[in-house]
Amino acid sequence: MKVALTISGLGRLFRGDLSLVIDAAQVADAAGIHQLLLPDHLAMGPRLDRYPFAAKFPYSPEEPWLEPLTTLAAISSVTQNIRLSTGVLVAPLRSALLLAKSVATLDVLSRGRLDLGVGLGWQAEEFADRSTAFVDRAGRMDDVLRACRALWEEAPPVSFASSSVEFSDLWCEPRPRQSRLPLWFAGGPKEATVRRIAELGDGWLPLGQSSDEIASAVSRIRTALTECGRDPEKLAVRTTLGVVRSDGGTPDLNATFAPCDELAAAGVTMVSVALGRLVETQADLKSVLGDVGAFFA
Repeated sequence: MKVALTISGLGRLFRGDLSLVIDAAQVADAAGIHQLLLPDHLAMGPRLDRYPFAAKFPYSPEEPWLEPLTTLAAISSVTQNIRLSTGVLVAPLRSALLLAKSVATLDVLSRGRLDLGVGLGWQAEEFADRSTAFVDRAGRMDDVLRACRALWEEAPPVSFASSSVEFSDLWCEPRPRQSRLPLWFAGGPKEATVRRIAELGDGWLPLGQSSDEIASAVSRIRTALTECGRDPEKLAVRTTLGVVRSDGGTPDLNATFAPCDELAAAGVTMVSVALGRLVETQADLKSVLGDVGAFFA
């Protein structure tokens, strides 16, 4: 089992200076955290009640959200080992060529440390451009990521045609440093999620499923991978854990990570915790992240 850190809660932790996120990433890297995640919101609207994954969206509209690919590029220059990921990038908001170029550039500059987590997005207000309609975002995401795979992996010049993306005889250089850049798909255990992972993906990001539900979905995804001629044992699965605190208010790591054995048996390969839930102040970063890294050493 590996551990990831989601960089969230920036408004409280880094209100005066968001560039301190870079320092936090360095601390996580030194502590031996395996993966660093950045969420993605281009803008926030007032209808947070539409959040579909929990009873309440955990932040106000005023919460700052750094653009993840830009921020991860900055983080890559001051870290050595930690994997860099999005948790998750709203892929239908990006054009195919721009996403392919941005992602490949980040993978090259980070020396092959990128894991790209993608999802459909839930907030209609972010889909403000007429070319990125909210209602058809699922098919458009599939087209965008198929086009990216073609540009990253096929011998140039590359041509591609779908209902929403089409180009002929293109070179999109540089390509990612990794021969197969890992794509992790967020979503519930629906057939569409299983299909996307089997065709294009390398990992699954469950959204609040129980260990039994995860185990059932993992079995279905592995079967689909086998049917596509791919190795089912290479499937990566990352799920989020809530931080449990002691009576004194400090993080109780034993209680927080107690579900790990059960989750590992269900097929989970990595758990993530939110920085904004794990630490109260910047002064806590080094000691708390050091304890988390030691827990998973």
